[in-house]
Amino acid sequence: MDETKKTPESPIADSRHCFLIFSAPSGSGKSTIINWLMQEHPELNLYFSISCTSRAPRGTEQDGVEYFFLTPEEFRQRIANNEFLEYEEVYADRFYGTLKAQVEKQAEAGQNVVFDVDVKGGCNIKDYYGGRALSIFIQPPSIEELRRRLTGRGTDTPEVIEDRLAKAAYELTFADRFDRIVVNDDLATAEAQALAYVKEFLNLK
Repeated sequence: MDETKKTPESPIADSRHCFLIFSAPSGSGKSTIINWLMQEHPELNLYFSISCTSRAPRGTEQDGVEYFFLTPEEFRQRIANNEFLEYEEVYADRFYGTLKAQVEKQAEAGQNVVFDVDVKGGCNIKDYYGGRALSIFIQPPSIEELRRRLTGRGTDTPEVIEDRLAKAAYELTFADRFDRIVVNDDLATAEAQALAYVKEFLNLK
């Protein structure tokens, strides 16, 4: 049986072991849904994982708050030491990644740790934690609707939009590797569905 299609085990006895993974194509509304869950439902006790990056801090960003800031050399050494749950080199020497030790530290502090990651990162984290994690894929109702949303933003050129749509078509092929799929056709309905899945996993009424 495909393990990823099983109903995820719920960590009944230990809320420290709750990991919530959200992935989606750009423009699907993932960040909106996550922020709604975190802001409107404090009973869920959700906290973002604090990632690492090799870029320099921006503005008022502080090490250990928004990110852990590493040099490219430090990042590569941690990769060699197998310290990351997932990582990506977005550009040459521009890394982003999630440290295993930091996630465990947040979980041990009683936080339900939220990952807002790309589909490959989401699959890697789910593979690592298995039944201790719930993975949710936020899916647009169609590529055509995604095109409409991206165009409506007015922030990208037609070429960038086409690149995003091509990437989205690829990312949609990962949907069945997630525990749950939420189709964001209507935002309020999608938020309610995501909330129901998270509450079920956390054993909250």
